[in-house]
Amino acid sequence: MFLQQGGRNALLDQRYRWKFPIPYILGDDLDLNAKGCVHQAFEMYRLKSCIDFKPYEGEKTFIKFEKRGGCYSYVGDQQVGQILSLGTGCDHKAVIEHELLHALGFYHEQSRTDRDDYVNIWLDQVEEGKEHNFNKYEDDFITDQNTAYDYESVMHYRPFSFNKNDSIPTITTKIPAFQNIIGQYLDFSEMDTFRLNRMYNCTAPLTLLDQCAFELENICGMIQPSTDDGDWVHTKSSEASEDHTLLGRCRDAGYFMHFDTKSGNPQESALLESRILYPKRKLQCLEFFYKMNGSPKDKLVIWVKTDDGTGAVRRMRKIQTFYADSDHTWKIAHVPLEVGVKFRYGFQAMRGEPSASGGGIYVDDVSLTETRCPNAVWRIQNFSKILETADNTTSLWSPRFYSPEGYGYGILVRPVSTYTDFTGKYTALYFHLASGENDAVLQWPAVNRQAALVVMDQDPDVTLRMSTARKSFPTLPDYPVGTYDASCGCYRGESWGWRNFVKHFDLRRRNYLKNDDLIITVDFDGEWFPWRRREGVCVCVCVCVCVCVCVCVCVCVCVCVCVVRCVNVGMIWSTDLTSLIKTEVPIQSEE
Repeated sequence: MFLQQGGRNALLDQRYRWKFPIPYILGDDLDLNAKGCVHQAFEMYRLKSCIDFKPYEGEKTFIKFEKRGGCYSYVGDQQVGQILSLGTGCDHKAVIEHELLHALGFYHEQSRTDRDDYVNIWLDQVEEGKEHNFNKYEDDFITDQNTAYDYESVMHYRPFSFNKNDSIPTITTKIPAFQNIIGQYLDFSEMDTFRLNRMYNCTAPLTLLDQCAFELENICGMIQPSTDDGDWVHTKSSEASEDHTLLGRCRDAGYFMHFDTKSGNPQESALLESRILYPKRKLQCLEFFYKMNGSPKDKLVIWVKTDDGTGAVRRMRKIQTFYADSDHTWKIAHVPLEVGVKFRYGFQAMRGEPSASGGGIYVDDVSLTETRCPNAVWRIQNFSKILETADNTTSLWSPRFYSPEGYGYGILVRPVSTYTDFTGKYTALYFHLASGENDAVLQWPAVNRQAALVVMDQDPDVTLRMSTARKSFPTLPDYPVGTYDASCGCYRGESWGWRNFVKHFDLRRRNYLKNDDLIITVDFDGEWFPWRRREGVCVCVCVCVCVCVCVCVCVCVCVCVCVVRCVNVGMIWSTDLTSLIKTEVPIQSEE
């Protein structure tokens, strides 16, 4: 962190506030993974605030991301363009969120005027020359925006930040229960988001179109046509039928929408439609939780109703159909939409065979964001029970998934990792390619594809989620490797990933294990980055025959034969990945 010259903190001085969108430049020296993580952080800002970013187009003020020594940023808009450094180990979504909060005008949480009421700073344990990172500022220089001290802030240092001795912390909390919480690198805390939106007068997030937990009688403005055969019913949670939002924990709360399939006639249906929405992008992701415990012939159909060109929202398009199965628990769904005009989305429940139904169709915790849906979702049930019996040799293998390009891949989870720290145990996640039905026509090696893994915080409010995410760029050898796995009928390649993906402490304190489900989302993107190229030596022999008429008109025909020897240049990993990314490089404390 760098302080701007002059008296007042950016939080108090309007001159250091940004105008949006903020121009940015991704430096040529920036790691490719870091570039992907920058865009991931941008999307979090757009989802949780009105902060937006745009590629630089000659503006006077901008942020340039460069790979320098460490993770640091100036505080506030310097009005002349400024550097934000993402050095080795800084390519992490939460670290970039942290540094961008500095750029937007925020200091560290432990710099607050009242910090001594909440934490102890042990300056005698701080590395020489790093003491300035623990400065405390008076209230004529900074403001806390009349908010409480936030131990969970992404702007708070970790207990061992800049420590001399690996076993002695530089920060301890006055309330011991928060010692393992400070310095989290998951995502913005609820207070971070609140302060950011208050400072920049944000009235709504940029990419959140709609969300509903059905806790109020107005059901978020959703409507039902009067011509339906039946109705969705706003239903209160009970011991027999728990909602997903609160899981039946509250006596006078916890609602969901329910369509009864036990009575009535087969093929009768009910449609639940959203209010009219006005998208800014041409892609959306509809996420919701649903449960079907009726007849196997029951259906849940997702529809979109769009502007028909006259201003009336009435053109219907079927998007996806969900069918009942033997799993009668709450499941998550992601449905991609591609709508560029005003529209409604709808849930149509269709009754199958009433005599065979034991219940009906349930929907809860709906959100619609202008983001891309993950291309794979893995739901691991009874995960807390797995943690109770697992050791560091226990392995869970996902089904084989396919990327949009057609590459097969999978996930390996070790519920109890070999990695531990002062907070306790971790769960490890690894990514691998797998043989698939499209291999004969795909490009090999599968270079420069970015794999993004997320362990999902299932908070019903998507703006308050603190999901943990990692990204990296796998590059595999150009010959087949792998071990045959009968469960998928495929060959699984070498796995690589992170031993310290998520703390058991975090899994248990937030909504990661809601309904005892661990939900992992994956994106495996294919892009051909410009640095990936072929270099080599090329030798050509050319023979030309020319016919001339007079002295000024000549026609020549040349035939060239070239012999080329090319060498791949790029990140080619050997098949033995054990020494590479079996563990994540620990993220160094940022300045």
